[in-house]
Amino acid sequence: MPFFERGDIRIYYETDGEGFPVLALAAGGMRSAMPFWENAPWNPVRQLAHRYQVITMDQRNAGQSTAPISGNNNWHDYRDDQLALLDHLGIERFHVAGMCIGGSFIMELIAVAPERVASGVMLQPIGFEGNRQAYFDIFDSWAAELKAAHPTVTDADWTQFRQTMFGSVDLLFNLTEDHVAKCPVPLLVLIGKDIYHPAAISRRIVELVPQAALVEHWKEPEHVAAASAAVADFLAKHS
Repeated sequence: MPFFERGDIRIYYETDGEGFPVLALAAGGMRSAMPFWENAPWNPVRQLAHRYQVITMDQRNAGQSTAPISGNNNWHDYRDDQLALLDHLGIERFHVAGMCIGGSFIMELIAVAPERVASGVMLQPIGFEGNRQAYFDIFDSWAAELKAAHPTVTDADWTQFRQTMFGSVDLLFNLTEDHVAKCPVPLLVLIGKDIYHPAAISRRIVELVPQAALVEHWKEPEHVAAASAAVADFLAKHS
């Protein structure tokens, strides 16, 4: 089983196919892990592995990946895991596709390493729109499952970690609108339509980013094929 280790962090990942690399960051919030792709309308391994090298991973403390937890944990920790895994695999330039929390991960990667990201595909990105408690509840549910394995982490640490991840009023919880507007990387955004993935967030990203396009319909059975073709065309254009 492929694990990448750096210090106390152990990341489970898989690679499928050959070609220009695509890093795929799954849905699931704090539980972001590869199995979430199985029930998604668009699955990167099924859709892309015939043409691309698709790298999937379980984020730290999700799925089969593990890491220490402290009150100082933040979005940068996830970004650093992702870049370290790509470095480990010898991958310099890549596409990145992210569903749900993966949209915020994408912007983190672009913020620190725009020259490495060829393009980004955001599927129903998360964001702040009067829904903070919904994200706090998801965090607390995830934390409750992990507390027994991390007995030295205090309640104050968990609260600080939760606030850092979802306490901001920033567009994607981690970056300001001004920062998003400076994104130099082409984006394709497949719209979200629920409390966790507000449509307004998807639309605002496309309004702000100079090279961004919106896919309005992609989850309904009658639209899946066309949306998949749109993603394939987008990636091919920027490979």
